[in-house]
Amino acid sequence: MASPSIVPNDRLDKDFYLVLEDFKDGAAFRETDEGIDHDTLIKDLLSGQYGQVLRVVAFNPVEWWSRDASEDVARELERRINSGDCEVSDAVKDFIEGQLGRSIGVQLALPLRPQLQ
Repeated sequence: MASPSIVPNDRLDKDFYLVLEDFKDGAAFRETDEGIDHDTLIKDLLSGQYGQVLRVVAFNPVEWWSRDASEDVARELERRINSGDCEVSDAVKDFIEGQLGRSIGVQLALPLRPQLQ
């Protein structure tokens, strides 16, 4: 009979987020306690817990994947800003606008459909 693993898999089977920030001495990933979940990340960004955010990386060690989640996080930040009374720092605005390629709250115009005759 195999002995149980000492690695707590239940704590690893979730999505983690790391924030790459631009500090005075260069870019570095910010340390977190046991990783940070999506909702906590969004709240921390909105409340000014991070400075110059360059990228957000998401990963799940049990499912063996990682990806750049910067654009998804920027869209969620914009959604929350537009739906409430959120005041955010210029650095967070810069992150959102840099990821989306446009100003916050500006929707891209859809092309007009040609009239069928």
